[in-house]
Amino acid sequence: VLLGSGLTVLSQPLMYVKVLVQVGYEPLPPTLGRNIFGRQVYQLPGLFSYAKHIVKVDGRAGLFKGLAPRLCSSAIGTVVHSKVLQVPGDRCLLGVCSLPDASFPPQPGTSKKEPVSSLEQVLKETSREMVARSAATLITHPFHVITLRCMVQFIGRETKYSGTLSAFATIYREEGILGFFAGLVPRLLGDILSLWLCNMLAYLINTYALENGVRAPCPALGAAHAQLRQLLFHEQFPGSLPKPGAFHGIVVAHAQDPALRLVEPCGSLCFHSLAGGLLPYAPTYSSWLDCWSQLHREGNMSRGNSLFFRKVPAGKRYVWE
Repeated sequence: VLLGSGLTVLSQPLMYVKVLVQVGYEPLPPTLGRNIFGRQVYQLPGLFSYAKHIVKVDGRAGLFKGLAPRLCSSAIGTVVHSKVLQVPGDRCLLGVCSLPDASFPPQPGTSKKEPVSSLEQVLKETSREMVARSAATLITHPFHVITLRCMVQFIGRETKYSGTLSAFATIYREEGILGFFAGLVPRLLGDILSLWLCNMLAYLINTYALENGVRAPCPALGAAHAQLRQLLFHEQFPGSLPKPGAFHGIVVAHAQDPALRLVEPCGSLCFHSLAGGLLPYAPTYSSWLDCWSQLHREGNMSRGNSLFFRKVPAGKRYVWE
């Protein structure tokens, strides 16, 4: 919990900027710069320029808007995640599995180079991790919605979501219980897809690409996967520190679900009155599927994937103050 809270605080400015970019808010005009190939192109402000703008408007403390509900989400999510995995007879905790010990001798005729975990074990452990992570996401999603709205209200300079408790009352009064779960479906789908892709790829690499099976299979990589999500994708369930061989599976897994990561914050703004979710800053979405459809038609499905070297898409118009 302490490690997760520390990472949450450190990554808050990064998440803040990323969320504002994902919902389509561009407060600064593009500037003429050079891409990685040296060609002159118009670029949208990157992470540091965006952060400087926030500091100019709200001061350094402004970079940490939404931190309180996010810390609550991180702490509660970590506890729920671990409790779900603590089942009698299970040898996994927080996605990290111990290697077989002497009480489980190898079967006669098995090779020493045989992987530590069979495919059946990998499927079982990944399924358990999926259930635990989904349960934690479901319970903490109301805090996640409040976090996003605390950030997005920077666009219209509102203050209706300034406090965590008052934000709960506001959402319940204006939207009812369902308002606490806006954007839940794409968030769950993104988590599940990324987890399975990461673990299956890690299993294949450890089984067929490495010379022997001494490295921990996908559950250990799943812990590293969760750790990287904490840093880059504001997930609330950190595991252990990354281990060798984990990074490749994580990167490929995250490359598969950027669209869901974009739809999730946009979908969380459905049915509310913040300026950041209304014209001219953003169209009004009736659901996350409508959000997906409109973003796809506009060619904006990759918005927010990069916070550096952000080239202005051809034919796109933005609202600048």
